[in-house]
Amino acid sequence: MLRLPRLLPSVLLFLMALPLLSAAAIPADSTVIPLWPEGVPGAKPGVGPEKNEGGSISAVTEPTLTVFAPAVDKPNGTAVIICPGGGYRFLSNEREGVQYARWLGTLGVTSFVLKYRLNDFGHPAPLQDVLRAVRLVRSRAAEFGANPARIGVMGSSAGGHLAASAGTLFAHPAGRTGTALDAVAARPDFLILMYPVITMDDPHTHAGSRTALLGPNPTPERVALMSLEKQVTSATPPTLLIHTQADQSVPIENSVRFFQALTRAQVPAEFYAFEKGEHGMGMRANLGTASDWPRRAEEWLRDRGLLTAAAK
Repeated sequence: MLRLPRLLPSVLLFLMALPLLSAAAIPADSTVIPLWPEGVPGAKPGVGPEKNEGGSISAVTEPTLTVFAPAVDKPNGTAVIICPGGGYRFLSNEREGVQYARWLGTLGVTSFVLKYRLNDFGHPAPLQDVLRAVRLVRSRAAEFGANPARIGVMGSSAGGHLAASAGTLFAHPAGRTGTALDAVAARPDFLILMYPVITMDDPHTHAGSRTALLGPNPTPERVALMSLEKQVTSATPPTLLIHTQADQSVPIENSVRFFQALTRAQVPAEFYAFEKGEHGMGMRANLGTASDWPRRAEEWLRDRGLLTAAAK
């Protein structure tokens, strides 16, 4: 008869937890910190359980930041909070989150992939989450080896809308929840927007993102507030925009409108409008010159002094 060794209770608990750990799919080179340790504002017990399928996350009830350290030989003090896309219905966490974080790490940047609330909550929950992320990283900058004046937000698709929300609505009352961290500045120092949703106006909005964020029948006031080309001011941070003519999901007019608004407000901005490349392209190869966007982004970051080691 086969005899199995007796297992210590701690080992048994670990083995029982293996399926949960696998479902969480936490990268081995990262650390996860809760965004709202004191309790998520407007919590909805009926939402969930959270799902993680093939690198896509949905039904988020506990927002987090997953921290990726920079390359050990060249940390430069710059930090980027990454907002994956997914139409405010899910998060493309691997392609537009973890992959970007590891690329930025090679440049010496500390990255934070944001797991934010989605259509189960709607506005203003995602805005609260991204502004809380900026405040948290800035308040703990020394711990993360970051310069509190070099904290950017990067987002793709609907995550680009959220990143642009941080850059335009950082002082809006809807982004505050009454906690002590509200006193910390929430304005990002720069934005990187990948094929972003910007406008909530027809005909160029992404209807799925608008419905997920604002509901099926939003008021004109909410549509105007979250049409971010209308919220740009001279206080909006320097911005890099990347989009393609071939995008059939989020029309390039979204980036065009935002770039025009930035130009009118005299905000430093660059806009790469590529011919080829599909929506949600991430860092895929074989998409013509669009596949070179990481080089263009690196050049932009370097030109702005964000890849040079910050003075101590």
